[in-house]
Amino acid sequence: MSVYLRPNVQVDPLFNSWFAWNLLIPPVTAAFNTRDRHLKSMTSFVNAPAMHAAALKNPAMKGGAFIDLEAKHVPEIKQLIEHTQSAGGDLLVLAKALTDLGKMLQEKAKGQPMEALYALVPEPLQGFVELVYDMNHAPSFRVLESLLYRSKYYAEHLQQVSLSLTTEDRSRPFMLSTPRLPDEGSVVLDVRFRDERLDSLFRMKREPRPFEEIAAEFRDVVPDTESLRQFFTETPPAAAPTYDGPGMRVRYFGHASMLMESNGVSVLTDPILSYQYPSTLERFTMADLPEKIDYVLLSHSHHDHVHFETLLQLRHMIGHIVVPRNADGLPQDPSLYLALKHTGFDNLIEVRDMDEIAFPGGRIHCMPFLGEHHDLLVQSKSGYKVDMQGGSVLCIADSSNIDPQIARNVRQHVGSADLLFTGMECEGAPASWIYGPLFTKPLTREQDQSRRARGSYAHEAMSLAETFGVTGAYTYAMGQEPWLSHLLDNELDEASVSMQQVGVFLGECAARGINAEHLFAKREFILA
Repeated sequence: MSVYLRPNVQVDPLFNSWFAWNLLIPPVTAAFNTRDRHLKSMTSFVNAPAMHAAALKNPAMKGGAFIDLEAKHVPEIKQLIEHTQSAGGDLLVLAKALTDLGKMLQEKAKGQPMEALYALVPEPLQGFVELVYDMNHAPSFRVLESLLYRSKYYAEHLQQVSLSLTTEDRSRPFMLSTPRLPDEGSVVLDVRFRDERLDSLFRMKREPRPFEEIAAEFRDVVPDTESLRQFFTETPPAAAPTYDGPGMRVRYFGHASMLMESNGVSVLTDPILSYQYPSTLERFTMADLPEKIDYVLLSHSHHDHVHFETLLQLRHMIGHIVVPRNADGLPQDPSLYLALKHTGFDNLIEVRDMDEIAFPGGRIHCMPFLGEHHDLLVQSKSGYKVDMQGGSVLCIADSSNIDPQIARNVRQHVGSADLLFTGMECEGAPASWIYGPLFTKPLTREQDQSRRARGSYAHEAMSLAETFGVTGAYTYAMGQEPWLSHLLDNELDEASVSMQQVGVFLGECAARGINAEHLFAKREFILA
């Protein structure tokens, strides 16, 4: 009897038992996060589980490094600490070497030629870095990231995939603070993310196979293959939807995920999709995607926009993934191209500002993306303007229109747009939230709290809407959809700066005759 993969099978990509996000793939950022995020928080939990429990009850502590587990799990966390120190030992060596290299350069590099300093590079990093000065003569280094991926420091052996059944929203702990411990309802596949068997598994959402075949494929990584049977059903899914209407259809799937379709071509931005299960909150799910997605556009290298949980499930359906090029070799800006390539994505297009990708009946314009990254030199970010069959949509994710003249310059080359979709989380996380483990010099509290990740304020978004002459302007839900709670762990209310700015923006749009709305969960537009 042939079976299908159930539509509510939750897929947790894991890295050393932690939810895998984009900075746990590249060797450098994985090393720093393992040492300065995972080990520190686990050690703290073992020493004071009651403190973690108390902090989690305080709304002001949301998103902090507090493990959401009961004290009875202390022995398991101790075991995970030991496993991290042994199986992740090379990462800890790499983190120390990178720290020592930074200190050495600050002490020794005083403007003289760098040649003599290569002998002082910590041994684990020798052959993996270039020593440089910036244009202000400050010493720094560039990691040879492609080489690191081919070394023992690419900890692919720590990758696994956990399967479970989900029936509700808000069912997972915050991804940055709590490791995933085994439980009765989950089955862990000891496979690497690039494993083609994952594609075979996820194809079964629409293509049936005998259970015995898929069980045989995974027998070497799941000793008890009968435990997999719960994830399959004989009930066939509904046929994949297709759009053959006039013009361009735009569907909002939540957060920054937009599906644009026209004339047999489909483009999906920043996919983070809900599973399919009964809910009072209407939404589009993975079941609402077409058979093939011609282009996936990734806007920037944050975990709520590069979502391996969704990407791995869609890999077999994707024609091309478009990624912005990084500032090569900078620890804070690892390559999205390399991270995806080494996790099994071979269909990558790396773009720069103002690049264009033509397809039958349309074009994708890649646009400069400012802000959101705490004023750090991070280049792996891009806004997109998608033209299809006479319709045009501007998707800028969390970009801030800090310098309106840039938008005016871009407008001269890419033309106007019909619809604008933008994030307006104006009071985002402080710099240490994501990048804390990477800083070689700690930020002061004032620096940390002032350098926020943020989208556009109302006046910046309004300027963008006017520059491109849009007739509709729409703000994202900014992570408030309940199936995203494990990614951002933030709650916005009407008193928050972000929601106040959304209100101002919507009011200004109305005064100018621009259709405007704050999106949530599900929306559809037709540009005929």
